[in-house]
Amino acid sequence: MEARTASAPPPPEVEAAKKNDEVLVLDFGGQYSQLIARRVRECGVFSELMPHHVDLDEVRRRNPKGLILSGGPASVYADGAPALRRELLELGVPVLGICYGMQLMVLELGGRVEGADVGEFGRSQLKVSEHGRLLEGLPDEQSCWMSHRDTVYEPPPGATPLASSTESPVAAFEDTERGLYGIQFHPEVVHTPYGTQIPTRFLKDICGCDMSWNAANVAEEQIRRIREQVGDGQVICGLSG
Repeated sequence: MEARTASAPPPPEVEAAKKNDEVLVLDFGGQYSQLIARRVRECGVFSELMPHHVDLDEVRRRNPKGLILSGGPASVYADGAPALRRELLELGVPVLGICYGMQLMVLELGGRVEGADVGEFGRSQLKVSEHGRLLEGLPDEQSCWMSHRDTVYEPPPGATPLASSTESPVAAFEDTERGLYGIQFHPEVVHTPYGTQIPTRFLKDICGCDMSWNAANVAEEQIRRIREQVGDGQVICGLSG
């Protein structure tokens, strides 16, 4: 007789996300990729980190309110560097590219990205020329954290440059008609003082997320599901950290 096993239920955080808005972070190998997803959750929106080559049908199935493209250590021109599929920019949801993610967007959409002799690493001064939707409410000049060598010199056709820095002629841009946004700096790190305001604006005002998710809801849901599954039985829990 063939043995039958019950399929494992989806992780509780994914199950809970079905009841809340979700924004996916696509990982291009950046050191801050996990931190980006964490910052999104701290804003009250469920987020999961997924590989940049995730199946497009899986993205559609998840029906996210928006996508965030992470940074990465490679040059966009390097052999074997993680690439961006244009279809991800055509799903009809807002997309925010951070650092390498922004450079990939610009390259794919016909802007100008070049390798620079002098990179930009560490604290830098951002000068905002147009606040647009993404940078609304932020100071005209502010500190930010940069970590890049490739540099954007022209945004994609139809996009509006929003800010610059000493080594970055285009440090932020937006195309509100297509829902595409890019920033060269890292808002997710504490070295960018106004960094928390940028994901909040992207999530709430641009993606239209309800900002109601929290980790406590996941814990409650998991406890409920365990009680239903285990009943009067016993559970062995392996806990790390």
